[in-house]
Amino acid sequence: MPRTIIEHIIAAHADPGADVRPGSVVWLNLDVRSARDFGGANVVKGFNEHYEGEKVADPTKTFFTFDCNAPANTIAYANNQQICRDFAAEQGIRVFDVDAGIGSHVLMEQGLARPGGTVVGTDSHMNILGAVGCFGQGMGDTDIAFAFKTGRTWFEVPPTIRIGLKGFPSPGVSAKDVILYLVGELGSAGALGCAVEIYGEFVDEAGVDARITLASMGTEMGAVAVLLPPNDETLEWVSRRIGEETEPVYADPGADYVKTVEFDIEGLEPMVACPPSPENVKPVRAVEGTRIGSGFIGSCTNGRLEDMAAAASILNGGRVHPGVMLKVVPATREVWVEMMDGDVLKDIFDAGAIISNAGCGGCAAGQIGMTGAGEVQLSTSNRNFAGKQGAGDTYLCSPATVAASAIRGEITNYGAD
Repeated sequence: MPRTIIEHIIAAHADPGADVRPGSVVWLNLDVRSARDFGGANVVKGFNEHYEGEKVADPTKTFFTFDCNAPANTIAYANNQQICRDFAAEQGIRVFDVDAGIGSHVLMEQGLARPGGTVVGTDSHMNILGAVGCFGQGMGDTDIAFAFKTGRTWFEVPPTIRIGLKGFPSPGVSAKDVILYLVGELGSAGALGCAVEIYGEFVDEAGVDARITLASMGTEMGAVAVLLPPNDETLEWVSRRIGEETEPVYADPGADYVKTVEFDIEGLEPMVACPPSPENVKPVRAVEGTRIGSGFIGSCTNGRLEDMAAAASILNGGRVHPGVMLKVVPATREVWVEMMDGDVLKDIFDAGAIISNAGCGGCAAGQIGMTGAGEVQLSTSNRNFAGKQGAGDTYLCSPATVAASAIRGEITNYGAD
């Protein structure tokens, strides 16, 4: 029977003879099980309550990642992180501590998340791993504790939506604009309970950084996962990190999709998600001229070198507008090093931005500051619900739009004639 990408991945990790069709429930063997500092202590608590004195299934496949509050700026977070460190030391588990960066990105950089793999964690955006053709899934603390102990979980095989992208956006328009457009068109429940595969020339030519952005907002459209068929650049990127060639997983011709839709992105202009929801998407020109008080470039959606370079190219020689605070947070330590190797870091710093250590930054726990009531912020993160990044109003957009707007002091339609 022809299979979709996620059906192939599940079949390869399920018990022999398992019925791998949408709606079927299977036991899924997990290549990686992880917990971050948000929820990690509860995973440890649950493990100790149910499996006191026992060992995790395989310490070499089990990890903690600290990224939400890095380093901890509250006693509660500091205690939670220490609980995880102590448990990790007892069990022989590796901790990617507060200096490493966003856990999902670190798992990809370390070659732990790879095409065809299965990864679970306490991160609601773990499905971002679809950027490299890996099935990632965020789960609750109790489920992750069970995964730590057994190395597996039960899972209902989801149906798959196939999305085709026709054409290319306007010059300067990025993957963030494309995924915002798709979220706006599909809505917050448009892919609810489904896996999504995205195809088209734009995807074929997208590098790993852009693919991470495309996969990162699957949660905001209700998707179980956004899986991008790996191109040669992606396979080389992963293979270089694992020290051997990696095998991609593709959908079969004739695979059964619950829905097939096509979107024309030819000439797509810069997009923005307005408060109070990621699905409230409009062209940037519709809100151009709105005064801003701050901007944030980072998060699991736009914290890669490509994102930072796009912002730096606009900020180069310019200056952040008086009264505007521009906050920049690289996704990982690796991205930090890449920024230092060229002029990206210098251009951003010289423009007057505040640059913080790797992590989730403005997207979680107020690590690099929150917005005040009445403040308007532009952010490259994936959520703008009320209170998520402070009491102000947050608009979601691309790094280029944030950078151009930070210089002007108002929302700017970057790339417009």
